[in-house]
Amino acid sequence: MSRTPERIAIIGAGPMGLAAAFQLVREGHIPVIFEADDRIGGMTASFDCDGMEIERYYHFHCTSDRAFLKMLAELGLADKMRWTETKMAYWFRGRLQAWGNPGALLKFRGLGLVAKFRYGLHAFHCVRRNDWRELNFLEASAWVKQWVGKEAYEILWRKLFDLKFHEYANTLSAAWIWSRIRRIGRSRYDLFREKLGCLEGGSQTWLREIESYIRERGGEFRLGTPVSRVLIEDGAIKGIRTGKRESQEEDSEENFEPFGKVISTIPIPCVPRLMPGLPRDLLEKFRAQKNIAVVCVIARLKRQLSENFWLNINDDEMDIPGLVEVSNLRPLPEHVVYVPFYMPGKHPKYKDADEIFTDRVRYYLRRINPALRDEDFLGLHVHRYRYAQPVCPPRHLDNLPPVALPIKGLWVADTSYYYPEDRGVSESFNFGKQIAKAVAAAP
Repeated sequence: MSRTPERIAIIGAGPMGLAAAFQLVREGHIPVIFEADDRIGGMTASFDCDGMEIERYYHFHCTSDRAFLKMLAELGLADKMRWTETKMAYWFRGRLQAWGNPGALLKFRGLGLVAKFRYGLHAFHCVRRNDWRELNFLEASAWVKQWVGKEAYEILWRKLFDLKFHEYANTLSAAWIWSRIRRIGRSRYDLFREKLGCLEGGSQTWLREIESYIRERGGEFRLGTPVSRVLIEDGAIKGIRTGKRESQEEDSEENFEPFGKVISTIPIPCVPRLMPGLPRDLLEKFRAQKNIAVVCVIARLKRQLSENFWLNINDDEMDIPGLVEVSNLRPLPEHVVYVPFYMPGKHPKYKDADEIFTDRVRYYLRRINPALRDEDFLGLHVHRYRYAQPVCPPRHLDNLPPVALPIKGLWVADTSYYYPEDRGVSESFNFGKQIAKAVAAAP
């Protein structure tokens, strides 16, 4: 318990904001969480998928996700984690091929023996490596190509870069790519078997529990309440103003709440709009950060697409880098496939009608599994998230403002700050708790 309880505003009820609130109530404070959405969870939030509660965007856990596993223990949910041996495959040249282990690599059709050896050596190096500082200065595609060679890069990597990051494909940090390879590579039984985890009941299980934990200890949730302005006066936080309510024609003083401390966990490109009173150099740094959007189609199927959880794709007729059949990890009453289309938020395709994406998904899935018929598609749902993936160039942290801004009582961060780690619930929980500890200790 800290000295005197404080009311502290948290903007955003995604995993990082929830983690900060979780830690603050443990420190004896009163977090007030403002969330524009009508539910908590951010990208981990669930929705009613025709009577089945599942996440709007796919999630899985690795054995190396220590912060998440610790959080489950603190919430009394450790016994709800389920670990499953999963399979991975590669769709290449109209053929579904096993992937993800040395045996599959050796049998892969379409890649020469030398290219296979170089690819395997690179993967082994990434899993064994711990120090990322040298990689922080390298560009990812050039680094990968140097290791695996032109042949393996063209077949196994180029589409993944291009279809997820588009014009940013050749601007990514090698350290960031390395951390993704290492995370999956270290979640294995051995060289030939992969083990991934899911929570019984999905993400909603831990979201319900953490919300109850925070509320029972005095925390407050303001759902459906977007923050329109963080007010700064004389170099210090004054409070926040929330957006227009349905019953009001315009903002009024009734929307203002005083706070001496504010934690923002929303995507940092949104920060300048909420905090125009920040110094100009900080605003420019926030505006300079790039993000990739996602249009995620969720397909409910009567029959299984394949036996694989993760399917990488290299196909000239498909504009997706891969898909995830989450029902091969988490037991569900139906087969469920997540098909993400990544693109910059300003890309014209991001505004395409839902039907354009669902029609593509029908075609793609039937191409992968010709046994699928129209009647096997039980439902198709489309979700969009404008700031799904930060673009992390070399020396990424050097380009970010500090988490504790030079404004008394203001802390700002999002998933960009996990670098070189990728966005994830475990990283969010660890980072959110660290921010909360700093906030609680600040005068």
